[in-house]
Amino acid sequence: MNLILNYLKPYRTRVTLGVIIKFLGTMMELVLPWNLAYILDHVIPEKEPKKILFWGGVMLAASAFALWANILANRMVSRVAKDTTEHLRGDLFQKITYLDTTQVEEVGVSSLVSRVTSDTYNIHLTLGVMMRMGIRAPILLVGGILITTTLDPILTLVLVAVMPIIFVMVTHISKKGVPLFGKLQKQVDQLVLSVRENVTGSRVIKALSKEAYERQRFETINQSLVTAETTANVTLAASPALLDLFLNLGLTLVIVVSAYRVNAGLTQPGVIVAFLTYFTIILNAMLSITRIFVLYSRGLASANRIKEVLRKKPTIVPGTLEQRNAADTTLVFEEVTFAYPDGGPAIEKISFQVNPGETLGIMGATGSGKTTIASLILRLYDRTSGQILLDGQEIKHYSLDALHQKIGAVLQKDVLFADTIRENILFGRSFSEEELQQAIDDAQAREFIDKLPDGLDHHLEAKGQNLSGGQKQRVLLARALIGQPDLLILDDSSSALDYHTDANLRKALRTHFVSTTKILIAQRVSSIQHADKILLLSKGKMIGYGTHEELLAENATYQEIYQGQTGGQAIED
Repeated sequence: MNLILNYLKPYRTRVTLGVIIKFLGTMMELVLPWNLAYILDHVIPEKEPKKILFWGGVMLAASAFALWANILANRMVSRVAKDTTEHLRGDLFQKITYLDTTQVEEVGVSSLVSRVTSDTYNIHLTLGVMMRMGIRAPILLVGGILITTTLDPILTLVLVAVMPIIFVMVTHISKKGVPLFGKLQKQVDQLVLSVRENVTGSRVIKALSKEAYERQRFETINQSLVTAETTANVTLAASPALLDLFLNLGLTLVIVVSAYRVNAGLTQPGVIVAFLTYFTIILNAMLSITRIFVLYSRGLASANRIKEVLRKKPTIVPGTLEQRNAADTTLVFEEVTFAYPDGGPAIEKISFQVNPGETLGIMGATGSGKTTIASLILRLYDRTSGQILLDGQEIKHYSLDALHQKIGAVLQKDVLFADTIRENILFGRSFSEEELQQAIDDAQAREFIDKLPDGLDHHLEAKGQNLSGGQKQRVLLARALIGQPDLLILDDSSSALDYHTDANLRKALRTHFVSTTKILIAQRVSSIQHADKILLLSKGKMIGYGTHEELLAENATYQEIYQGQTGGQAIED
């Protein structure tokens, strides 16, 4: 729990003040039964109304102070728990946004979501209970035992006899709880993943009539979660049950011994009343401590999961080179090889050069490494070997902000956010209205945006679910084209566009992005035939590099692709 303690440090003044107030309020609670015993055994027998009223007033004042102190302390520590969790959740979210792509894939998106939501909630709950009960319960327990010792040491021995058994039992059960709750949170991850897949893929599921299959899959995951939760809760539920058993056994012994001692004249009835009240206080304190152990087990498991993310070191270390004011951008790959952590080389010894204002087209079958090249340029991953030079500088030398400011990109699995079209294009950047309108025109998005009731202020659903495939691609294109970046990467960004719109897009790129260096990844020959160079890939290796005419004359694979798409007819642009 060192992680949580570190996050509590900024609030130590409030925590300390809350603890002091809680301590004073709890001490008042402990005084009340003793005060009652004194009234019963010493004040009432004297039959003096003034004394009875005085001590009754003292008891009432102590009760009021205890109530006020507990309410105030609870409000203070609840605010601390809220602020601490908010701070932790913010840091966790920020850490997730800076995780490398490999690290996100390693942990899993659904697991990261549940750590931000479920695990931080567990910590909030644990902090609140521990700061409220963690002070009060031990004071009531220890203070109750000490006061009962002064009232009747013999009866206290009966009570204390069961304490070691209870302590060993609670400790043993709680140790088992931490790994059980760790497994439980993993099952929560699986449930979040299932729900996420069903919500985002609802159209595909309906189209293929797979609702029954997905319901069955969800039920299986849900049942596993219920089983894990039941196992954890049943294990820890044994603690309160056994606690009740031993404490009730102790209470029975206290009553039997008390009856004997009162009859023998060894103690007074008021003492017995106070003792039984303290016994109830001690019982509740033990139950509270048991609950603290249960929540601690859950909170510790969640804290460990959060700490796992927060302690991840970046595998992609940014450089310090900031963006230079060079108007022209050159991109060079020299013998670049890259392998994903769980497989062989995705690309192998890839070399090419794209000079300022030139266009490189990349083609290849699925899994040939096209998207990997785009990811390496953006430093979503780092190449295994070779060099990637941007404006003559190794790409690793640039700061990530400077690198990404030079690049406009539409990735193969790019997303739109639940916001307006305007905000999805601007994406938190400062561009003029003129630049925004020009990007919309260049992306061929004007036609459909103008037809929307709210135009640019039309609100999109998550992932642009309320747009067609072609409309989504055009909004994404506008996001990449705005401001005319130095380097433009379009990864299969026109696959959902009709040929006429695609042709207009290519014309806009040639006309308005003359100085921009362009990387076009496409499946259509028509989309890249006018590129200065075309890179043809197969299974991560270069099998062709040249102009459209050169490849058409010399490369059998390119000839086959061209024939299959055009029937041998020349493509009109």
